[in-house]
Amino acid sequence: MRQAISTIGGHSLSAKSTKSAKTPRRTSVTPGGKPHLARRLCQLYAGLTLYGVSSALMVTAGFGPEPWNVLNQGLAELTGLSIGTISIIVGAAVLLLWIPLRQRPGLGTVSNVFLCGLSMDATLALLPDSDSFAVRIPLLAAGILLNGLSTGLYITARFGPGPRDGLMTGLHQRTGRSIRLMRTVIEVVVVATGFALGGTVGVGTVLYAVSIGPLAQFFLRVFAIPGAPSRSVVAAAGQPEQAILQR
Repeated sequence: MRQAISTIGGHSLSAKSTKSAKTPRRTSVTPGGKPHLARRLCQLYAGLTLYGVSSALMVTAGFGPEPWNVLNQGLAELTGLSIGTISIIVGAAVLLLWIPLRQRPGLGTVSNVFLCGLSMDATLALLPDSDSFAVRIPLLAAGILLNGLSTGLYITARFGPGPRDGLMTGLHQRTGRSIRLMRTVIEVVVVATGFALGGTVGVGTVLYAVSIGPLAQFFLRVFAIPGAPSRSVVAAAGQPEQAILQR
């Protein structure tokens, strides 16, 4: 009997010891925790601010900006408003097109509408005009490079695609046509409309078109956040980077 009790007690003690020997609760921060959230927010707002700066550099260079800013430039010539203000208005209008496409905006989407335009206007106010190729060519090169860097920053933050990217992916989902085709059609229409309104189309526009994909892909790898979630409570489900950048 004593042995039985001892045995039973041994099992009991063993069970208790097993419970007490459980792996201690981990105190490290999960991939979606505050440090990652803080980094993602910094990347988002740094990226959007620098995107506006890069657009201003390309506009000042005078060799032709990126496709959507050809449209913004043409509308600015037509209305007398600043190109940054037009960028905000166009971004908001594009965002309205998300409704029938059933796209959901995120924090990054809304921030994109306002911050890029404000940053572009602020930078244009600081940059002096120059007719010298020795100044304009470096401005163009810096603008394209900075645009790729800023794109990598804000996309890897994963707070939702920009309004124009969402339009492209929304049309892709609704029509079943390829991302490449939707992007090409949208940008051809945008550039043609902007040019007709007085926007500048030039070698800068072409150089941007052929280089932004490789540059953005490179900076996506540089700024990728290890283990970061693909969804967030403050962001809509983001589109894959490959889909957004595919041409």
